Amino acid sequence: MVVVPKRDGRWIVCVDYTNLNDIYPNDSFLLPQIDQIVDAITGHGMLSFLDAFFRYHQIPMFHPDEEKITFVTPQGLYYYRVMSFVLKNASTTYQRLMKKIFKSLIGRIVEVYIDDIVVKSKTRVEHV
Repeated sequence: MVVVPKRDGRWIVCVDYTNLNDIYPNDSFLLPQIDQIVDAITGHGMLSFLDAFFRYHQIPMFHPDEEKITFVTPQGLYYYRVMSFVLKNASTTYQRLMKKIFKSLIGRIVEVYIDDIVVKSKTRVEHV
């Protein structure tokens, strides 16, 4: 574990999960192709771009997996109760959740790539 200063003056805890990521199986869930998302928003007059803030920290860890991500500090043992962005399958897990949440809207008025969401419409009236 290393605590590193961020550019904005805050601190971030970094845990090396290389060994865990090496033995954990790959999630075969496919991420959308960026060029297909660009094609899907082309021709829409109104676009709103959203970015999910602290995206991974919105997803609780599966309780039996919490012990796998335990790390040691001078003050004791700790683990994340929410998904850490450095875990191997974090992006695909997040994409799967976003696809589930926006299922009825994707391809019609919303496009999603991990934590980036585009709301699209032809006119301002439709958009609002």
